[in-house]
Amino acid sequence: MKFIILILFSITFSFVSSSQTVRNIVFYNVDNLFDTIDGVNDDAEFLPAGKNEWNSAKYFEKLKHINQVLDEMKNPLMIGMCEIENETVVRDVLKHSTTMQKYGVVHYESMDARGIDVALAYDSSTLKLAQSGILRFVLPEQTAPSSRDILWAKFSMKKDTIIGMVNHWPSRRAGQDESEANRLQAANTARHFIDSLLKINCNYKIVFMGDLNDYPIDKAPQLIQEKLTPMICATSGKFGGSYNYKEEWDILDHIFVSQGMTKKKGIKIVPESGVIHSFDYLLTEYKGIIVPFRTYGGAKYLGGYSDHLPVSIEVSVP
Repeated sequence: MKFIILILFSITFSFVSSSQTVRNIVFYNVDNLFDTIDGVNDDAEFLPAGKNEWNSAKYFEKLKHINQVLDEMKNPLMIGMCEIENETVVRDVLKHSTTMQKYGVVHYESMDARGIDVALAYDSSTLKLAQSGILRFVLPEQTAPSSRDILWAKFSMKKDTIIGMVNHWPSRRAGQDESEANRLQAANTARHFIDSLLKINCNYKIVFMGDLNDYPIDKAPQLIQEKLTPMICATSGKFGGSYNYKEEWDILDHIFVSQGMTKKKGIKIVPESGVIHSFDYLLTEYKGIIVPFRTYGGAKYLGGYSDHLPVSIEVSVP
């Protein structure tokens, strides 16, 4: 009897495995991916004659580094990126990849003074873009949009629908407390959009990702967590975070998913699959502390990858 049960279990397991494919959804703050061309935005520091002496050699090295990271993700379904200058740099990343040349890109120019935007690349052989847009908001005490937009894209896959959202919330440069109202504005904008989606269909499949410039315990991310499930936590990575500030690690790079991603049919989340990736080449030692290997340290060119570590989740695709 035990032998028969073992055979039946093996057949069932094989059927489930063969009928579904596990794919990654990735978010990566690529740390100032600028081209070398003078644009309408304030990109002077990232020009050949600028203080960073940004040139083609450094640019192509940066593309190579990003592709090295993405290749580790093994043909991701979606890739959210932030700190990109324009759509061209994202397409250059994909063009120089051996596996992602046919990916589609969703991008909109934001009102950020430096031209820093977000983008979403996707496997166009699996996902069909149905709609996309941005959520644009005005920061407190300002009269016009001046921050990065929140990008959203709605995809169809067979009979399924999935909505991706990419964020890069306002920075902490003025101080955490002083700048918190800015991130709360971004969070409320995103939350209103999420609420409107779930009001239409409570089973909508939403993947919300981004550099929120806030930790999980902060007020702004908590507004999102009231509606979506966080997939990145301290135990998701070796160091307990995706970013190191003053010798302490914590999570600035987040991925949340809606309850619809747990349903049995269609694309669904692999439980507890959130990962903060810390490949050896992404790290370096500074004053005896392990930190992300960044492209620049101040104005000094280090030739590294990013000041953030990439994060990902796994989804099961029928």
